[in-house]
Order: sequence, then structure tokens, then C-alpha cells
Amino acid sequence: MKLQNVKQAEVTWVLAIASTLCALAAPSAALAHPHIFVDAKFEAISDASGNLMEVHDIWRFDEVFSSSVLLDYDKNQNNTLDPPELKAVAKTVKQSLAQYNFYTNITINGKAVTLDPPDVLHADYSDGALTLSFVQKPKQPTPLKGLIIFGVYDPSLYTALDFVDDKDLKVTGQGFNRCSRKVVRPNSKEILAENQAMLTSLFFSDPKGTDYSQLVATRLEVRC
Repeated sequence: MKLQNVKQAEVTWVLAIASTLCALAAPSAALAHPHIFVDAKFEAISDASGNLMEVHDIWRFDEVFSSSVLLDYDKNQNNTLDPPELKAVAKTVKQSLAQYNFYTNITINGKAVTLDPPDVLHADYSDGALTLSFVQKPKQPTPLKGLIIFGVYDPSLYTALDFVDDKDLKVTGQGFNRCSRKVVRPNSKEILAENQAMLTSLFFSDPKGTDYSQLVATRLEVRC
């Protein structure tokens, strides 16, 4: 798969939680790799008429990152995150991720679907891990016709959202009954080899951004 259309993608880590996070300079090819790891789950829900109703995301962060959040937000120092502290984490993350569509990208026949931001972003801390969950709804009526692609990824490549099992990317609702689905897991080594000549420091520092993150991201393809 060749890189073709360069699109806007600021190379800044958007999950900026207080002093744990910092703005990143545009990475070189050698530095374009994840530092934060997330076990993710995604669900798209339709209505009986064949329209996309909403999408659900659940992200469980690795213990190293979670411990750094605990260090910054555990104000009463009881070694956990209580409801008011979790609320503060969720508020900061929601504000930060809004400008990046909460890493959630949907296209229907190549046209992007605009989602409203979640009304509420839920945060939980248990077993040493931070978990975030939220729901988004399409801004406009969205019939499920043709090729629908669901992708959840960080355009800066700083955070790796991993869907461990294909079942972690799913669709529910009567509108999807007539559709086929498959999970696509691109081979990043093959993509790097095919585009080696383009993956220079100038490529990654291009202020217009790059679509490389989209090419290597796991995605759910649905045909209706």
C-alpha cells in the first residue's frame, strides 16, 4: 500500500494529562513509535432502519502510564483515584481529545462521518490501570450503505491502541444484519518497506502531516 494523500495531522500527543504529558516535536522516522499502550474495544451500533446510531470506545491503559496519572492526580495520596480525582482526569482528557475526534475515524464510501463529542467521558482506575470509556453519535443521519470503515488510532503514533482479539471490534443492531464484516490488520513492516524512500525526517516533520498512522492502524471494514 503506497502513501498517496498527505493530510493534516499535527504530531502532538493529545492525551495531555497535566505534568505527565508534554507537547511533542515532530518525530523523525526513528522516533515514530508508541510510548503508551492501550488495550482497546470498539462497538458500532445501528438501528432497525439501517442507520448508524452511535459508537462506543473503551481504552485500558498500560500500567506504566496509569501509574504516572495516579502520581499526578492522587491528591489525597491514598494510592488510588477516587471519584473526584477520576472526574478531573476525564475532564482534562475530554478537552484534549476533542480536537482529534477522540481518535475515532469513520468513513462511508470514502467520505468522513462527523461525530458529536461524547456527552460524558467515564474514567475508572482498578488493578493498577486507568480505563476510559465514552459514546459518540453521528452529527447527521448516517445510512449504512456501501463500504464503511471504522478506525481508532492516534495520528501522532505516540499512543498504540491495540485490539487484541478481532471480537474487540464489533457491530451490533438490526441494521448490520445484512452486512459483512472483517477486521484488517495491516503489516507495518511491509508498509515501511514499500514506502522506505518516503519515510525520511522531512516526511515526518512535514507541517501538513502524514497519513502513515492510518495505513498501519487496525480497522474494521463493513460492507452493507
